Amino acid sequence: MSAVRNTATQAGIGLGSAIAVAISWSLHKSVVWAAIQGFFGWFYVAYYVLTRPGGIGG
Repeated sequence: MSAVRNTATQAGIGLGSAIAVAISWSLHKSVVWAAIQGFFGWFYVAYYVLTRPGGIGG
């Protein structure tokens, strides 16, 4: 298991990026937007949570 985790981290894939890509894909169905928002990772996840109805901000 640690070998898989080390390989993913070396490739630059983090939990924040994975969540951001999943959220982006479910909203936009666009590979381009998913890549852009995956790059921003946790920043996009926080933005999504703060701006959506029922999230932390509202």
